Order: sequence, then structure tokens, then C-alpha cells
Amino acid sequence: MIHNHITYPLSELDMQMVVSVPQGGNWKNIPLSVPSKRLEQIRKSGGRTTLYGRLSWNKPSFTVTTYFNRPGNGTYVHPIQNRVISAREAARLQSFPDDFIFSGTKGSLCIQIGNAVPPLLGYFLAKQIKKHTKTKNVVDLFCGAGGLSKGFEWAGYNIIAANDNYKQACETYRINHPNTTLVEGDITKTEVKKALFNEINNKRVDIIIGGPPCQGFSHAGKRLVDDPRNFLFKEFVEIVKQVKPKVVVLENVEGILTMNNGKSFESIKESFQELGYKLEGKKLHAVRYGVPQKRKRVIMIGVLDGDPKECYPTEILQDENKYLSVREAIEDLPEIVVNGGRHIIEKVTKPISDYQKFLAGKITLEDFEKSLYRR
Repeated sequence: MIHNHITYPLSELDMQMVVSVPQGGNWKNIPLSVPSKRLEQIRKSGGRTTLYGRLSWNKPSFTVTTYFNRPGNGTYVHPIQNRVISAREAARLQSFPDDFIFSGTKGSLCIQIGNAVPPLLGYFLAKQIKKHTKTKNVVDLFCGAGGLSKGFEWAGYNIIAANDNYKQACETYRINHPNTTLVEGDITKTEVKKALFNEINNKRVDIIIGGPPCQGFSHAGKRLVDDPRNFLFKEFVEIVKQVKPKVVVLENVEGILTMNNGKSFESIKESFQELGYKLEGKKLHAVRYGVPQKRKRVIMIGVLDGDPKECYPTEILQDENKYLSVREAIEDLPEIVVNGGRHIIEKVTKPISDYQKFLAGKITLEDFEKSLYRR
């Protein structure tokens, strides 16, 4: 069965635009005769070439964001079908396995999938951390649907507890991580924090992972943790201070390393140095780790002992001609029509590529990993 293989409605105007764009094309291919105020503005200002884009079969996708339900928000139109990609196709491009079921409204699926860390990227990261640290038990804060947790599970880690405040993502997390205790709620609330500490009390926590939002990065020259908009980051730091795991892993936007001429990252670094951690930050390209998507995120790793630089995985696919393509990711999925589709569709085709076979559970992760090195 294929779960969440549902597409999103298109207006008559949307459809006029979509049918005008060829594979690999964008808003520049839409005729002037199509009446759109937004298009007029884009033509005047020169919008991003990803807007109103149609995916190419033989290339990776662009970054899957939380707005993949609208053609004008990026390159989200199916390579050959006149519709935006389905939630399952977006999940495939993010490297979620087919048995990973997303719960919630159609709109919430966009948020859950678009905000997730690709599990495959999480796996290679976790595998390298495990190689250089004696670690086993993980706590995932700001866990969302659980992409990073899934990657660490694939690498053999035990996720003993997780926390998030987004109800529908929590529903998804519980379905897909039945052996992990999820503490749902606002981590700034005393009762939520107490519930989390009660769950991990008397248990060894080796790693704390997560992606705390840091809205106050624009305040140059001010201590990061003192900015009131960074209260969630501050909570992350406070929990690390009390638990004192061997390793901390944070993920954030790719611009965090250079924001404020590097002052923002230095503030983060100082926050953990005061707790005894050596911390490094590095931009990782998901497409170079077998994810069929040009997604870039900054991963920050802090360790109490050793060198955090050793915990970053080596890129597998450095030649762009070897990147996994959209075709390898989603071509085997059943055709669906716009303004239609169901949450569960009987699978009528068979996986073709190694990537499809892996996500369908037909080959092991180890076999898929070997196929990446053979590319």
C-alpha cells in the first residue's frame, strides 16, 4: 500500500500555468496571455527561476519546503503529470521510507515533510558519530515528524525520548516511533520539562539532537541567548546543561554560519563552550549522501571529548552526474489526477531503482549504501 499519495488542488488559473511549463522549465515559459497579477510582478522584478517550476526526471529536485502544495512557490510540478507532487512523492524526495505514515490534514503534511531532516542524511551523520564516540541513547528535541530520529535509528541508536509542540507532527512521530516516549508540549513550560526529565531520569543519555529555532540571529553584537526571541534555543542549552550528554547535534538553516559576519554562530559556539563542549558547524549537501534533493543544512556538532570535526561523514557522491534523480525517486508511484487521490492507494507498480527498492523495504539499507558507492 502507498500511504499519503495525495496531491493538492489546482485552480483553473494554476492549471493554465502548469500545462505551459515543460520539464525543467519555470515561470519564464508561461505565455503573457495567462492573466496573473503575480506573474506580472515576477516578470517586472525578475523572480527566482525555481518559481512555477516543473521537476526534471533526470536531475535531483530542488529543496522540498513546506510550500510544495502550490506551483508558484517553487519547483513542485510533477515531471510529466499536470499537478504538484503528492505528499508521498515529497516524502520520497526527503528519503522517508514508504512505511513511514504521516498523520494529519493535507496542509499539515506539507509542514511535517518540508521541515524534516532527510532520514538518509541523518543516518550517515549518526553512523559517523557512532564510529568516533561511545554512544547509544538519544533524546530528540524539536523532533517534528521524526526524520532525524529515523536516521539515528537506522544507525542503531536507541531514541529514548522526544519532544515537540506541533500536535499533528506528534501524531506522526508516535505512529512511526512506537518504542520512543514522546513528551508533547511547549518545552518552555515547567510541567512539560518536568515530564521530559522524569522520562530520562536514571537513564544514560549519550546524545541530544534537534533543531531549535533561533529567530534572533539578526541581532549582531548581542549575546544570542539573551535575545528574547531565542528562548527555545536557550531551553535547548539549559536541557543540555542539566543532562550533560557526550554529544549534541543541532541542525539549522545554511546561512547561520555567515549570518552577522559569523557572530551568530560564534554566539552559539560560546553557549556550548561554557558547558565544556567543543563545537563545530558544517554545511551538508543532502544530495551528496544519496538523497535525490538539493537540500543544504548546517549541522552543528558538540563533543565533551575528542574532535567534533571527526564526526562529520565523508561525502559519497561528489560528481553531480552521479546524484540520484527524481525519476529514481518517484517514477514507480501510481498516477493520480489533480483534485483527487486518496490517503491509501493500492500499489500497482514495482520499484525499479535501488532507491525505490530500499524505501519500499525490498533491499536493506546496507545494500542501498553499497549501490551508492558503486555509482
